[in-house]
Amino acid sequence: MSSNLILDKLEGVNTRFIEVGRLLTEPDVMSDMKRYIRLNKEYKDLKPIIEIFKAYKDLISNIASAKDIIATEKDEEMREMAKNELDELMPRVDPMEEEIKILLLPADPQDDKNAILEIRAGTGGDEASIFAGDLFRMYSKFCEQKGWRIEISTMTEGTVGGFKEIIAEVKGEGVYGILKYESGVHRVQRVPQTETQGRVHTSAASVVVLPEAEEVDVELKQEDIRIDRFCSSGPGGQSVNTTYSAVRLTHIPSGVVVSCQDQKSQLKNLEKAMNELRTRLYNLEYQKYLNSISSRRKTMVSTGDRSAKIRTYNYPQGRLTDHRINYTVYNLPAILDGNIQELIDRLQMAENAERLKENAVV
Repeated sequence: MSSNLILDKLEGVNTRFIEVGRLLTEPDVMSDMKRYIRLNKEYKDLKPIIEIFKAYKDLISNIASAKDIIATEKDEEMREMAKNELDELMPRVDPMEEEIKILLLPADPQDDKNAILEIRAGTGGDEASIFAGDLFRMYSKFCEQKGWRIEISTMTEGTVGGFKEIIAEVKGEGVYGILKYESGVHRVQRVPQTETQGRVHTSAASVVVLPEAEEVDVELKQEDIRIDRFCSSGPGGQSVNTTYSAVRLTHIPSGVVVSCQDQKSQLKNLEKAMNELRTRLYNLEYQKYLNSISSRRKTMVSTGDRSAKIRTYNYPQGRLTDHRINYTVYNLPAILDGNIQELIDRLQMAENAERLKENAVV
């Protein structure tokens, strides 16, 4: 893309930035809280583009000035200074243009949402449940590093440890946009705790990450929901198995069923279950969008088949391989301790490259 074309695009963004800034000061916008929040978010999202726009504009201007001096100046010393400046400026152009191209990509509005994290034991029996527990610990550590909050909605423990299933809400800034790359089948190769002859087994657990729906995203009609109340099970003190605090919701038109039992209060369980139901219904539609682009973005399992194998965790070799981008590292203990940001960064880079091709910005 030529510098003129980039500048034209950035000028358009700058015009919108100025307009949004003006709208935010108008009384009718300030009195409409939903519109004000939407515009304020747009203003915040545009700000990084405007900052790089100013830097890029200065860079192009300085390059043009240096070239003009070289072409017209008679003083050899001035021409030499201009050549040196040009040598310093030119290497900055391509990296800055690549950054601009990525910033100009249309953002996925889901990325800023909180997320529902689901982990289920797959093939491998008790060992798969233990591995599901290891994955949940990994994500818990990662969320702790990011300053995010995890709230468990429901869980079924494995018979010898870990979880057969665990579902949790993850709340924080930009959660879904980061965790969405974790959706898919995670495979582990190791000697199970239950293995007596030291043989390496292969087990699996599935991870699904969904963007959490807000009330404005899905309208739930009370007549479409059946509410069942039952006794909680598992750890939780004296109230467990004595009061009907657990809640199960069935959305009759779609057949979607959710339950929540982690709170002692039935009202709190109902509130969390309604939130999860809203999210599942929202994602029935969102999945159609993901399927529509999966053929174009083969590296991102989060945009297509969530049953596909995405990673292998090999304990004997201390190795982790992400099959989507053919990336292998030999620091498995650190990964399992929640240090997965580098993996996510590489997946984001791969997806951005594919999105650049899709949008013909290159």
